[in-house]
Amino acid sequence: MVSVQIFGQTLRAVIEESELEVPVTGPTTVKQLIEAHPERLGPLLQYVKSREALITINKKIGSEDSPVRDGDVVKLAFQSRASYDGTRDIPT
Repeated sequence: MVSVQIFGQTLRAVIEESELEVPVTGPTTVKQLIEAHPERLGPLLQYVKSREALITINKKIGSEDSPVRDGDVVKLAFQSRASYDGTRDIPT
């Protein structure tokens, strides 16, 4: 199982849950994990593809192509500035 945690009102509004447990059968990517569970995670795909979701896997910044394995914790947080990667201050 992979724990998927959702942060931010925008993402929580489309998922309606703050934390989900989803099964995985082997190594996969964040994007493949979302696509494999369209009924529960499908609405997140548009935010991941448009880079409006900041992704971390086990407390490390990731991307839609980052590997995910059984036991991992994937966190998705909405970011209003898609150019912001979460590693530096937002320029003003």
